[in-house]
Amino acid sequence: MKAIQTADLSSIDNYALVDLPAPQPGTGEVRIKVAACGVGFVDALVALGRYQVKPLLPHVPGAEIGGLVDALGPGVTGYAIGERVLAQVRGGFAEYAIASERAVSRIPDRMRLNQAAGFRVNYGTALHGLRDRAALKAGETLLVIGAAGGVGLAAVQVGRLLGANVIGVASTEQKRAVVAEAGAGVTLDRDVDGWRDRLKAVAPNGIDVVFDPVSGPLLQPAFRSLGWGGRYLVVGFAGGDIPALPVNLPLLKGAALVGVDYRQFGAVFETGAAARELDELLSWVSKGDLNVPVGRTFPFGKYREALGYALSGDGAGKTILVVDPSLA
Repeated sequence: MKAIQTADLSSIDNYALVDLPAPQPGTGEVRIKVAACGVGFVDALVALGRYQVKPLLPHVPGAEIGGLVDALGPGVTGYAIGERVLAQVRGGFAEYAIASERAVSRIPDRMRLNQAAGFRVNYGTALHGLRDRAALKAGETLLVIGAAGGVGLAAVQVGRLLGANVIGVASTEQKRAVVAEAGAGVTLDRDVDGWRDRLKAVAPNGIDVVFDPVSGPLLQPAFRSLGWGGRYLVVGFAGGDIPALPVNLPLLKGAALVGVDYRQFGAVFETGAAARELDELLSWVSKGDLNVPVGRTFPFGKYREALGYALSGDGAGKTILVVDPSLA
């Protein structure tokens, strides 16, 4: 099979198209013919060895795919050859990938495989963060920072479905239009000067929940804009540096700074809950309540450009690498 691989994580330029033996599924495993692979900011960090979890070498990037069940390992009874699925894998930048049976889910008829490739992590993070960690209630005001990114757009959509009044923050007019289309009732720029005043003009009673995958210069102004009992969700650090927060602010507002780690939630500590939430999210897609936007797509041969684009943060939605255009 064709795959994208490197033994040196120091540069995206070190990745190359190589021929590898097609992987064989072991006990409890499923082989999937990859149609498309999601390429998030974290995927790009992992590909460069900059994430907190370092990959084994040689490394094939990509952890989230949409594709067709191609082969079943011993003991697998829940899937049939040819079924359309999404899955968590190691090495999604390849024509075939292996997943544990429990990391595979059928997708609704109305979901395309390129949508499936960018779904599980972003939408799972959004639902886990907003409902489990923040206990977001209908009628509350939700502020989403980095709202045009893959997980930000998911938070806008999930927040709206949970009944929140959503304010989305994005850097450009084009991105803010995407955020509004996803369901934000109000959009704001991210320019720090005068930002709290602009926020107060649209949310005079303060914010109930902040969903923040950026943790950049808006962290303090946004936290100071929380109302009594507000919850600030720390989802990631796409802004680069990890900012500090004066600890008197949570005390003065009766507010909470809450971490959201979907990787550990779904893979380590609460696997059953994560599986149920994914089923719920897919049911929303099936019913037409949730339409998954696809970010910029790149053909398989443009893998370096896809990684660079995901790392840049310039796009809206999750970047997708199309491995097999006849399927995606």
